[in-house]
Amino acid sequence: MNADRPSPAPASDLLDGYLRRVGLPGAGGLAADAAGLAAVQRAHSYALPFENIDPVRGTVPSLAAADLEAKLVHGGRGGYCYEHNILFADALTALGFGVTLLTARVLVGADTIASRPRTHMALLVRTPEAEGSVPYLADVGFGAPGALIEPLPLVADAEQAAEHRRHRLVRVPHEGPAPLWVLEAHGDGGWARQYAFTCEPFERVDFDGINWNIATNPRSPFSRRLFVQRALPGGVHRALADGRLTETRAGAVVRTADVRTDGALRRVLDEEFGIVPPAGLTLADVRMAAG
Repeated sequence: MNADRPSPAPASDLLDGYLRRVGLPGAGGLAADAAGLAAVQRAHSYALPFENIDPVRGTVPSLAAADLEAKLVHGGRGGYCYEHNILFADALTALGFGVTLLTARVLVGADTIASRPRTHMALLVRTPEAEGSVPYLADVGFGAPGALIEPLPLVADAEQAAEHRRHRLVRVPHEGPAPLWVLEAHGDGGWARQYAFTCEPFERVDFDGINWNIATNPRSPFSRRLFVQRALPGGVHRALADGRLTETRAGAVVRTADVRTDGALRRVLDEEFGIVPPAGLTLADVRMAAG
Protein backbone atom coordinates (compact mmCIF):
# COMPACT_ATOMS: atom_id res chain seq x y z
CA MET A 1 0.00 0.00 0.00
CA ASN A 2 1.30 3.43 -0.90
CA ALA A 3 -0.78 5.94 1.02
CA ASP A 4 0.94 8.89 -0.62
CA ARG A 5 -0.50 8.01 -4.04
CA PRO A 6 -4.28 7.74 -3.93
CA SER A 7 -4.46 6.70 -7.57
CA PRO A 8 -2.25 6.56 -10.65
CA ALA A 9 -1.17 10.03 -11.78
CA PRO A 10 -3.66 11.54 -14.21
CA ALA A 11 -2.68 11.90 -17.85
CA SER A 12 -1.10 15.21 -18.76
CA ASP A 13 -4.18 16.34 -20.65
CA LEU A 14 -6.33 15.78 -17.55
CA LEU A 15 -3.93 17.88 -15.47
CA ASP A 16 -3.81 20.58 -18.12
CA GLY A 17 -7.60 20.66 -18.27
CA TYR A 18 -7.82 20.89 -14.49
CA LEU A 19 -5.34 23.77 -14.35
CA ARG A 20 -7.26 25.63 -17.06
CA ARG A 21 -10.50 25.06 -15.15
CA VAL A 22 -9.09 26.63 -11.99
CA GLY A 23 -7.38 29.44 -13.90
CA LEU A 24 -3.74 28.48 -13.38
CA PRO A 25 -0.87 28.24 -15.89
CA GLY A 26 0.33 24.86 -17.12
CA ALA A 27 2.19 22.47 -14.85
CA GLY A 28 5.50 23.97 -15.93
CA GLY A 29 4.60 27.18 -14.10
CA LEU A 30 3.93 25.48 -10.76
CA ALA A 31 6.52 24.17 -8.33
CA ALA A 32 5.77 21.29 -5.96
CA ASP A 33 6.47 23.46 -2.94
CA ALA A 34 4.47 25.28 -0.26
CA ALA A 35 3.76 28.25 -2.52
CA GLY A 36 2.61 26.01 -5.36
CA LEU A 37 0.34 24.05 -3.04
CA ALA A 38 -1.23 27.24 -1.71
CA ALA A 39 -1.75 28.56 -5.25
CA VAL A 40 -3.56 25.41 -6.40
CA GLN A 41 -5.78 25.17 -3.31
CA ARG A 42 -6.73 28.85 -3.49
CA ALA A 43 -7.49 28.64 -7.22
CA HIS A 44 -9.56 25.48 -6.82
CA SER A 45 -11.51 26.99 -3.91
CA TYR A 46 -12.51 30.02 -5.98
CA ALA A 47 -13.21 28.25 -9.28
CA LEU A 48 -15.13 25.12 -8.29
CA PRO A 49 -18.29 25.43 -6.18
CA PHE A 50 -19.50 23.03 -3.52
CA GLU A 51 -22.87 21.50 -4.48
CA ASN A 52 -24.90 18.36 -3.89
CA ILE A 53 -27.33 18.55 -6.82
CA ASP A 54 -26.79 14.87 -7.71
CA PRO A 55 -27.36 13.32 -4.25
CA VAL A 56 -30.43 15.42 -3.53
CA ARG A 57 -31.89 14.28 -6.87
CA GLY A 58 -31.25 10.64 -5.96
CA THR A 59 -27.98 10.01 -7.82
CA VAL A 60 -24.82 8.75 -6.11
CA PRO A 61 -21.89 10.78 -7.50
CA SER A 62 -19.20 8.72 -9.17
CA LEU A 63 -15.71 9.03 -7.72
CA ALA A 64 -13.99 7.54 -10.77
CA ALA A 65 -11.27 9.82 -12.13
CA ALA A 66 -12.79 10.00 -15.62
CA ASP A 67 -16.22 10.88 -14.25
CA LEU A 68 -14.80 13.57 -11.96
CA GLU A 69 -12.96 15.06 -14.92
CA ALA A 70 -16.12 15.03 -17.05
CA LYS A 71 -18.26 16.62 -14.34
CA LEU A 72 -16.02 19.12 -12.53
CA VAL A 73 -13.39 19.94 -15.15
CA HIS A 74 -15.39 19.90 -18.38
CA GLY A 75 -19.03 19.79 -17.28
CA GLY A 76 -19.39 23.15 -15.56
CA ARG A 77 -20.34 21.54 -12.28
CA GLY A 78 -19.09 21.38 -8.71
CA GLY A 79 -19.46 18.58 -6.19
CA TYR A 80 -19.17 17.69 -2.55
CA CYS A 81 -16.13 16.77 -0.48
CA TYR A 82 -15.18 13.40 -1.98
CA GLU A 83 -15.44 14.68 -5.54
CA HIS A 84 -13.47 17.85 -4.84
CA ASN A 85 -10.72 16.31 -2.78
CA ILE A 86 -10.16 13.25 -4.99
CA LEU A 87 -9.83 15.50 -8.04
CA PHE A 88 -7.53 17.81 -6.04
CA ALA A 89 -5.46 14.84 -4.82
CA ASP A 90 -5.03 13.56 -8.37
CA ALA A 91 -3.88 16.98 -9.56
CA LEU A 92 -1.43 17.37 -6.66
CA THR A 93 -0.04 13.86 -7.23
CA ALA A 94 0.53 14.67 -10.90
CA LEU A 95 2.34 17.86 -9.86
CA GLY A 96 4.74 15.89 -7.66
CA PHE A 97 3.23 16.22 -4.18
CA GLY A 98 2.77 13.34 -1.77
CA VAL A 99 -0.89 12.99 -0.82
CA THR A 100 -2.58 10.96 1.91
CA LEU A 101 -6.36 10.67 2.06
CA LEU A 102 -7.83 11.34 5.52
CA THR A 103 -11.25 10.97 7.11
CA ALA A 104 -12.68 13.52 9.52
CA ARG A 105 -15.62 14.02 11.88
CA VAL A 106 -17.51 17.24 11.09
CA LEU A 107 -18.01 19.14 14.35
CA VAL A 108 -20.07 22.15 13.22
CA GLY A 109 -23.16 21.95 15.39
CA ALA A 110 -21.94 18.84 17.25
CA ASP A 111 -21.97 18.52 21.03
CA THR A 112 -18.97 16.18 21.19
CA ILE A 113 -16.35 14.80 18.83
CA ALA A 114 -17.56 11.24 19.37
CA SER A 115 -21.14 12.14 18.38
CA ARG A 116 -20.26 12.37 14.67
CA PRO A 117 -19.04 9.62 12.32
CA ARG A 118 -16.10 10.05 9.98
CA THR A 119 -17.84 11.28 6.85
CA HIS A 120 -15.60 14.10 5.60
CA MET A 121 -12.54 13.70 3.38
CA ALA A 122 -9.46 15.89 3.81
CA LEU A 123 -5.88 15.56 2.60
CA LEU A 124 -2.45 15.46 4.19
CA VAL A 125 0.05 16.83 1.66
CA ARG A 126 3.83 16.66 1.68
CA THR A 127 6.14 18.67 -0.53
CA PRO A 128 9.14 16.83 -2.02
CA GLU A 129 11.44 19.78 -1.40
CA ALA A 130 12.69 18.62 2.01
CA GLU A 131 12.60 15.12 3.46
CA GLY A 132 10.90 15.08 6.83
CA SER A 133 9.36 18.54 6.44
CA VAL A 134 6.08 19.43 8.11
CA PRO A 135 3.08 18.21 6.09
CA TYR A 136 0.01 20.34 5.37
CA LEU A 137 -3.69 19.87 5.94
CA ALA A 138 -5.24 20.65 2.55
CA ASP A 139 -8.96 20.62 1.82
CA VAL A 140 -11.07 22.03 -1.02
CA GLY A 141 -14.26 20.15 -0.19
CA PHE A 142 -15.54 21.57 3.10
CA GLY A 143 -18.63 23.47 2.05
CA ALA A 144 -18.83 26.02 4.84
CA PRO A 145 -17.65 29.56 5.66
CA GLY A 146 -15.09 27.96 7.98
CA ALA A 147 -13.35 26.18 5.11
CA LEU A 148 -9.64 26.60 4.45
CA ILE A 149 -8.67 28.81 1.55
CA GLU A 150 -5.01 27.84 1.82
CA PRO A 151 -3.33 24.72 3.25
CA LEU A 152 -2.46 24.73 6.94
CA PRO A 153 0.83 23.33 8.32
CA LEU A 154 0.27 20.41 10.68
CA VAL A 155 1.56 22.37 13.68
CA ALA A 156 -0.40 22.69 16.92
CA ASP A 157 -1.74 26.13 17.86
CA ALA A 158 -0.15 27.97 14.92
CA GLU A 159 -2.69 30.47 13.58
CA GLN A 160 -2.95 31.30 9.89
CA ALA A 161 -4.95 34.04 8.18
CA ALA A 162 -5.99 33.99 4.53
CA GLU A 163 -8.73 35.96 2.75
CA HIS A 164 -10.37 37.26 5.94
CA ARG A 165 -10.42 33.76 7.47
CA ARG A 166 -8.38 32.63 10.48
CA HIS A 167 -7.65 29.01 11.26
CA ARG A 168 -5.59 26.92 13.61
CA LEU A 169 -5.04 23.26 14.44
CA VAL A 170 -5.20 22.08 18.03
CA ARG A 171 -4.34 18.71 19.57
CA VAL A 172 -7.09 17.07 21.63
CA PRO A 173 -6.50 14.22 24.12
CA HIS A 174 -8.20 10.95 23.23
CA GLU A 175 -7.79 7.21 23.74
CA GLY A 176 -6.57 6.27 20.26
CA PRO A 177 -2.93 5.61 19.32
CA ALA A 178 -2.74 8.41 16.73
CA PRO A 179 -2.82 12.11 17.71
CA LEU A 180 -6.24 13.71 17.33
CA TRP A 181 -6.25 17.06 15.54
CA VAL A 182 -9.10 19.58 15.39
CA LEU A 183 -9.38 22.31 12.77
CA GLU A 184 -10.79 25.51 14.25
CA ALA A 185 -12.00 28.69 12.51
CA HIS A 186 -12.22 32.08 14.18
CA GLY A 187 -15.42 34.11 14.04
CA ASP A 188 -17.42 36.62 16.05
CA GLY A 189 -17.87 34.07 18.82
CA GLY A 190 -14.20 33.15 19.01
CA TRP A 191 -12.70 29.85 17.91
CA ALA A 192 -15.17 27.24 16.64
CA ARG A 193 -14.46 23.59 15.84
CA GLN A 194 -14.85 22.59 12.20
CA TYR A 195 -13.74 18.96 12.11
CA ALA A 196 -11.52 16.42 13.86
CA PHE A 197 -9.14 13.94 12.24
CA THR A 198 -6.20 11.64 12.75
CA CYS A 199 -3.48 11.10 10.16
CA GLU A 200 -3.69 7.38 9.42
CA PRO A 201 -4.02 6.85 5.67
CA PHE A 202 -7.19 5.80 3.87
CA GLU A 203 -7.43 4.43 0.34
CA ARG A 204 -9.77 5.66 -2.35
CA VAL A 205 -11.84 2.47 -2.14
CA ASP A 206 -12.61 3.26 1.52
CA PHE A 207 -14.69 6.21 0.37
CA ASP A 208 -16.95 4.21 -1.94
CA GLY A 209 -19.11 3.07 0.97
CA ILE A 210 -18.94 6.43 2.77
CA ASN A 211 -19.96 8.24 -0.41
CA TRP A 212 -22.87 5.87 -1.02
CA ASN A 213 -24.10 6.28 2.55
CA ILE A 214 -23.94 10.08 2.51
CA ALA A 215 -25.66 10.25 -0.89
CA THR A 216 -28.49 7.83 -0.06
CA ASN A 217 -29.04 7.72 3.71
CA PRO A 218 -32.31 9.53 4.50
CA ARG A 219 -30.65 10.93 7.63
CA SER A 220 -27.87 12.53 5.61
CA PRO A 221 -28.33 16.27 5.06
CA PHE A 222 -26.90 15.92 1.56
CA SER A 223 -29.63 13.53 0.46
CA ARG A 224 -32.45 15.79 1.73
CA ARG A 225 -31.60 19.44 1.03
CA LEU A 226 -29.73 21.40 -1.58
CA PHE A 227 -26.54 23.07 -0.36
CA VAL A 228 -24.50 25.24 -2.71
CA GLN A 229 -21.46 27.22 -1.55
CA ARG A 230 -18.81 29.28 -3.26
CA ALA A 231 -15.84 31.22 -1.92
CA LEU A 232 -14.64 34.27 -3.82
CA PRO A 233 -11.65 36.63 -3.39
CA GLY A 234 -11.94 39.42 -0.87
CA GLY A 235 -13.55 37.31 1.84
CA VAL A 236 -16.79 36.85 -0.12
CA HIS A 237 -18.85 33.72 0.50
CA ARG A 238 -22.10 32.75 -1.22
CA ALA A 239 -24.52 30.10 -0.01
CA LEU A 240 -27.81 28.75 -1.33
CA ALA A 241 -29.99 26.74 1.08
CA ASP A 242 -33.66 26.51 1.98
CA GLY A 243 -34.68 28.70 -0.93
CA ARG A 244 -32.46 31.64 -0.05
CA LEU A 245 -29.25 33.02 -1.50
CA THR A 246 -27.00 34.65 1.09
CA GLU A 247 -23.78 36.52 0.40
CA THR A 248 -21.38 37.48 3.16
CA ARG A 249 -18.19 39.50 3.12
CA ALA A 250 -15.68 38.88 5.91
CA GLY A 251 -18.50 37.19 7.82
CA ALA A 252 -21.04 40.03 7.52
CA VAL A 253 -24.21 39.52 5.48
CA VAL A 254 -24.27 41.93 2.53
CA ARG A 255 -27.05 40.47 0.36
CA THR A 256 -29.93 38.01 0.48
CA ALA A 257 -32.48 36.94 -2.11
CA ASP A 258 -35.28 34.39 -2.17
CA VAL A 259 -35.26 31.79 -4.94
CA ARG A 260 -38.94 31.16 -5.67
CA THR A 261 -39.12 29.80 -9.23
CA ASP A 262 -37.45 27.13 -11.32
CA GLY A 263 -36.02 29.79 -13.60
CA ALA A 264 -34.61 31.71 -10.65
CA LEU A 265 -32.95 28.54 -9.37
CA ARG A 266 -31.22 27.86 -12.67
CA ARG A 267 -30.24 31.52 -13.05
CA VAL A 268 -28.76 31.70 -9.53
CA LEU A 269 -26.76 28.51 -10.03
CA ASP A 270 -25.37 29.87 -13.28
CA GLU A 271 -24.75 33.52 -12.45
CA GLU A 272 -23.90 33.36 -8.74
CA PHE A 273 -22.09 30.01 -8.51
CA GLY A 274 -20.82 29.31 -12.02
CA ILE A 275 -22.73 26.01 -12.23
CA VAL A 276 -24.22 24.73 -15.48
CA PRO A 277 -27.57 23.41 -14.20
CA PRO A 278 -28.64 19.93 -15.31
CA ALA A 279 -31.23 20.11 -18.06
CA GLY A 280 -34.75 20.68 -16.73
CA LEU A 281 -33.66 21.21 -13.11
CA THR A 282 -36.56 22.40 -10.91
CA LEU A 283 -37.08 23.38 -7.31
CA ALA A 284 -38.97 20.15 -6.77
CA ASP A 285 -35.94 18.17 -7.99
CA VAL A 286 -33.80 19.53 -5.19
CA ARG A 287 -36.58 19.63 -2.57
CA MET A 288 -36.00 23.30 -1.95
CA ALA A 289 -38.81 25.60 -0.89
CA ALA A 290 -38.40 29.35 -0.74
CA GLY A 291 -38.50 31.19 2.58
